Amino acid sequence: MLRPFADGDLDGIRAALRDPEVMRLTGSSADDADDDEREKVLRRWYGTRNAQPDRLDLAVVDRSTDGCVGEVVLNEWSERARSCNFRVLIGPAGRDRGLGTEVIRLFVGYAFERLGLHRVELEVFDFNPRARRVYEKVGFVAEGVLREVLRDGDGWVDATVMSILSHEWERHRGRP
Repeated sequence: MLRPFADGDLDGIRAALRDPEVMRLTGSSADDADDDEREKVLRRWYGTRNAQPDRLDLAVVDRSTDGCVGEVVLNEWSERARSCNFRVLIGPAGRDRGLGTEVIRLFVGYAFERLGLHRVELEVFDFNPRARRVYEKVGFVAEGVLREVLRDGDGWVDATVMSILSHEWERHRGRP
């Protein structure tokens, strides 16, 4: 289920953001803030998500537990181009059960069918083939490569730019 964030969702988000796999796959790095400061930032950030006029952040809730397991986001909105960037974060409690595919179909469907977007785009790092397979399964198409956009250990990682267009969605509804 997708819904606006509630105070009780912070436990699930906190768990996801502490997961080393989530941190790596999203290209995030650990910060140097102490636990109290990190908690203040987390509460402030998620406490304001529902009031943002130029983006849509929703909690991903596992219906079997009623717990928040991640988030989906449409941001970088262009009114003129009717496009947005898309990102998704699924923590350990929501992985390996098909929730990611279901959530992406729901959210991208909402973007086209209710918000009237023409284009939804994303970037996926090359070391995340699981996510790329899900994006392709839902109908995203690879457009190009951003070379060496992320430092990972001693090396550099490319990111693939992918998108899906409204007329493609209309044809297959996330099941190409």
